[in-house]
Amino acid sequence: MSDTAIPGPVLVVLLGAAGSGKSTVAADWPPGSVLELSALRELICDDAVDPGATEEAVYTLGTILEGRLARRLTTVVDADASTDPATRAKFLELAERYEVPAAAFVMTTPLNVCLERNAIRPPQRRVPEDVLREQYAQAIDATPNLRAEGFDHVEALYGGG
Repeated sequence: MSDTAIPGPVLVVLLGAAGSGKSTVAADWPPGSVLELSALRELICDDAVDPGATEEAVYTLGTILEGRLARRLTTVVDADASTDPATRAKFLELAERYEVPAAAFVMTTPLNVCLERNAIRPPQRRVPEDVLREQYAQAIDATPNLRAEGFDHVEALYGGG
């Protein structure tokens, strides 16, 4: 996948549980166009997976996203919090405000593969299993409704395994 697959500018939201391959897919875009929630969490509290920093990290991501969309720059959101409908709604509101189409790329990586990948991550990057399972369930539940939420393009991507 590359930023030329969908004409820009576009907001690309990668939707999937931790370990589903979102960051691998995001690596196909220029680094400056990728907003990674875990990196923002780490900047906020020195812990990339601390759920207590998610709200602040999403707020920070939203501020950066708004600046990029206002400039009509293709932006990729790599965020496990994208499985949350309220978080997606914030991203979509910004895309609509700046008249930038939004695409959801749903990672279809099996749960057991996500769990295996998570287990071999360094401890400071490992997501609690119950959180990962909830992210996975939310992504599955969201998939049939993504167009109704406001995404202009929805695509399933297999993250390997």
